[in-house]
Order: sequence, then C-alpha cells, then structure tokens
Amino acid sequence: MDFSFSEEQAVLRETIIRFALKEINPLVEGDHFAREAWAKCGEMQLMGLPFSEEHGGCGVDFLSTALGIYALGYACRDAGLVHAVVTQILCGLQIRQFGTEEQKKKYLPDLCSGRRIFAQAITEAGSGSDALAMRTQARWEGGAFLLNGSKMFISNGPLADVVIVFAVTNPEARTLGGISCLIVEKEFPGFERCRAMEKMGLKSLQNGELVFEDTPVPAENLLGREGQGAIIFNESMEWERSLLPASHLGTLERIFETCARHARERNAFGQPIGKFQSVAHKIAEMKMNLELGKLILFKSASMKEQKKRAPLEASIGKLFISESLKKACLDAVQIHGGYGYMCEYGIERDLRDSIASTIYSGTSEVQKNIIARLIGL
Repeated sequence: MDFSFSEEQAVLRETIIRFALKEINPLVEGDHFAREAWAKCGEMQLMGLPFSEEHGGCGVDFLSTALGIYALGYACRDAGLVHAVVTQILCGLQIRQFGTEEQKKKYLPDLCSGRRIFAQAITEAGSGSDALAMRTQARWEGGAFLLNGSKMFISNGPLADVVIVFAVTNPEARTLGGISCLIVEKEFPGFERCRAMEKMGLKSLQNGELVFEDTPVPAENLLGREGQGAIIFNESMEWERSLLPASHLGTLERIFETCARHARERNAFGQPIGKFQSVAHKIAEMKMNLELGKLILFKSASMKEQKKRAPLEASIGKLFISESLKKACLDAVQIHGGYGYMCEYGIERDLRDSIASTIYSGTSEVQKNIIARLIGL
C-alpha cells in the first residue's frame, strides 16, 4: 500500500494553504460571514474541486477534494467559512450524482463559482438525530409539489439562494420510498429564510430556520426520483462524514503544531514545559490521533472515489476525528494556560468550534449506534 500523495495532490495542498494564509485569513476577522472571503474561495474554485470543468469545476477526484479541504481546515482560521464551503460542495455532489443534465447545467456553474449559495435542509426542530422522522411534506397539486413545513439549524440557510429540501411525499411509505428531494430557490413563493441563530462556536457560519408555506416546486426541480430521498440522504452522509472530518483533521494538525512549538519555547521551573510528562503526553496523543485519523479519513475518501459504499468507515472517521479534535483543543487550552484562555490567541475559538464537530452530521452517540448496527449488534 502506498500512503504517499501524488505530486499533483501535494501541489494542491500547498496551493490551498498559501491561498488561505494570504487571501482568506486577513478577511475573516470577527464573527460575521465574510462575503469577500467567500467570493475569493469561489474564484479559487474551492467549491468546484470535485466537479467537471464542463460545469465550472476543477475535475479533481474525491480523495484530492478531501485533501484540499484538509488543507483549508489547517490554514483557515475561520472554521465557519470552511464549513460553509463544504456545505456548498455537498449540495453539488447531490446534484452531480442524482440530478438531471438540465439541473447540472442550471445549478453547478453558479455553485462552483460561489455566485449562488447553496444549503441542504434535512434537520427539523422535532426530529434532531432521527433525521428521517421529518414532518415537512410536499403534495402534488396543480402541476407542482406544494411544500409545507420548516427546517431548523440549516447551515448556509439564512443566506441560501438554493436549498435542497428533504420532504415527505408519501406519508404511508415514510422513509422507505416516502421521502423526496426538492430543489427550492429563494424566489419561490411561500419560502422564508429566517435570521441566523446565535451559537457557542462557528459564529461566522450562518445557521437558521427555513419555513415553507404552500411553496410551489415545479416537477423539474425534483432531485432524483420521487421517493429516493432516503437513498440520497445515506449517500450524502458518507460524503459529508468524509469532507467535514477532513477539515477537522487539518485543524487538529494546526493545533498539534501550535502546542508542540509552545512546549519547546515556553520555559517553567528551569526547563521547556515539553519536558514535563503531563504536557508531553497530551501532545503525543495529538500526534497519534492525527496520524490514525489520516488513515481512516483517506480510506473512506478513497472508497467513495471508487464508487463504493463506505458507511462504516465514514462513521468511524467522523466519530474518531471529531472527538480527537475536541480533546486536542481542550488540552491546547490547558497547555497554554492563561494564554489559551484569552481570545486574542485563537485557541479558545478552536475549542468552541470543535464542540459542534461532535454534534452535526450525526452526534458521536449516533455514530456509535451506526457502527454497532453495521457490525451486526
């Protein structure tokens, strides 16, 4: 087995790191969504990494896409912006795999360039982790789907120009054949994007409620076949549980390097603090989790590139990497002491952002349930 990156992948990684450090970080001060930084990501074609040049993308494989997001998570100080970019890519992957040629031509060029912001709307206030127990419904009436209901905590939702909405189209069938995906544009009547919600972390990422009241969705905006929603959901979760952890792994590498450097340079009681076992062990564990995280992440991404199912690998990666990041950020605060607790050093921001990684895309508890089910328990 060859675990090395190709020359093209190495160049992609270094290019994105340089871009984020030079072009993005100066624009992401504060907790607001940085539209100028978003536009630069579009110009750089970060949203278009896995899509064909025909549709305005770069045409790189899924493993290289994961590596690119890994590099962005490493270099970009704004985890909220990285999450928004990943959300954009995930919407595009759904359209690429399940959309018609007309849908691909209509939506992918604007998605790849960032000219329009995309979101996927699955979660509801009453369903949470049981995502497919949704109440939002779409009934066929008068030549269109009439969409009614609401979605909660939707990433990119308050800013979205286009939303992929999961809704019940056959209440009797429910999840197996009962859920469909509809592409909703902000101009559609009865569609309301509510204000962004205040959060503990990921403050620049815009999350909010979306409301639909008799919103007419034309037949040509059905994504995939009617009743195919659960299949699209499961496939999308495997992509999501590869790309979001890729960004987390990049952040974990940055945290590890920051702590290792601090432990070598900071002196206490006549020696570098890295000489104290209590500090050294924390940093050693960061390195261990970083290397193990790479193995499961790139295995999952490689399987998806080969058009294979990877539910077990994706769930293991999402669980392991998100929990490793949260622990590394907490240890980083401890290692830096008072400096780690101060806002100006950025470590406390990484900690707040890391908490969300163990919640979205299926909580850590849900991932353990999935893993248990897939190994026959």
